[in-house]
Amino acid sequence: MQFTAEQIAGLLHGEVEGNAQVAVGDVAKIEEGRPGTLTFLANPVYTEYLYTTKASIAIVGADFKSAKDLPGTLTLVRVADPRAAFAKLLEIYEAHRFTKTGLEQPCHISPKATVAGDVYVGAFTYIGDGAVVAEGAKIYPGCYIGDGVRIGKGTRLHAGVKVYANCVIGANCILHGGVVIGADGFGFVPGAGGGHEKMPQIGNVVIEDDVEIGANTTVDRATLGHTVIRKGAKLDNLIQVGHNVEIGAHTVVVAQTGIAGSTRIGSHCLIGGQVGIVGHLHIGNRVKIAAQSGIGTNLPDDAVVQGSPAFGIGDYKRSYVLFRNLPDMKQRLDQLDKAWRGAKTGKRAAARNGGQRKTNDE
Repeated sequence: MQFTAEQIAGLLHGEVEGNAQVAVGDVAKIEEGRPGTLTFLANPVYTEYLYTTKASIAIVGADFKSAKDLPGTLTLVRVADPRAAFAKLLEIYEAHRFTKTGLEQPCHISPKATVAGDVYVGAFTYIGDGAVVAEGAKIYPGCYIGDGVRIGKGTRLHAGVKVYANCVIGANCILHGGVVIGADGFGFVPGAGGGHEKMPQIGNVVIEDDVEIGANTTVDRATLGHTVIRKGAKLDNLIQVGHNVEIGAHTVVVAQTGIAGSTRIGSHCLIGGQVGIVGHLHIGNRVKIAAQSGIGTNLPDDAVVQGSPAFGIGDYKRSYVLFRNLPDMKQRLDQLDKAWRGAKTGKRAAARNGGQRKTNDE
C-alpha cells in the first residue's frame, strides 16, 4: 500500500514542502533511505543524513531550518513532533499488515466450538470442543486452541501458538510464535520408591486484556485455581512463568526471566533480563529489578534492587566499586604483609645478634 506526501500530511496534521504527490510504500532509517521510502528526523545528531538520504519523504519538525540544499528528490512533511508522528504512521502501517479474514484449509474447527464470522484462522490450526473465538481475532497457521479455550475480541495469535484446555485470553492481546499457554506446572512429590510422582495440574491460565507475550515464552497452568497475567502486562521472548504465578497490570518482564510457582508480582514493575525469582514470594508495586538479579525474598513497593542475591541498588553500586578494586587491595595487603613479616624477621635477627654480643662481652 502506498501513501502520498499529501495523504501523510493529512493523517498527521502536517504541512508538505515539496512534491505533494510523491508516493511511498515502505519506511527506512534516515541513513538507509532509498527511493519510495519514508523516514523521519527527530534527533539533531542525524541531521547530516538528511542532506544525503535517498528517501522520498522525510518527516521533520515544524521549526526545522535547512543549513544547506536538500536533495531534489526529497519532500518534507513538517509536524509538531516528528517522533510521535512517525510512531502514529507505524501504527497505521502495522494495522494494514493484519487484515486477513476467513478460514484457510486444511484446518479443524470442532462443531462444538463458537467462532465469530469475521475472524481469520490459518491453515493447519486446530480449535477444540467448546472453544470460543471472538470477533476480529486472528489465528495464524499451525496454532492449537484446546477444548474450552476462550480467545477475546481482536486478539492475535501468531504461527505455532499453543493454548491448552480451558485457558482464557482477553481482548486485544498479542501472542507471538511458539508461545505455550497452559502447559502443566512443574509439580511433583517424592514417591515411595525414591522417584517423583506427578501432581495433577487442574487449574488454568487467565490472561487479561491488552497483554503482549513474546516468542517462545511459556505460562504454566495452575495446580488449582489460576495463573494470572493482568491487564496490559508485557512479557518478552523466552520467559518461564510458573504455576499459580500472578503478574500485575502493566508490569514489563524482559527476556530469559524465570518466575517460580506461586509468586505474586505487583503492578507497573520493571523486571530486567535473565532475572531469577524463587517461588512463593510477594513483590510489590512499581518494583524495579536489574538484569541478572536473583530474587529470594519479598520486595516492598517501589524497591529498586540489583545483584544475586539482590539488594538495594545504591548499596549494590557502592559494593561493586569495592569489588572491582579487590585485586588492587589484595596486592597492597600482600605488600604490607610482606613488609611486616620482613620487619618482624629483622627484629628477631637483631635480638639474636644482641644476645650473641652480650655473651661474647661476658
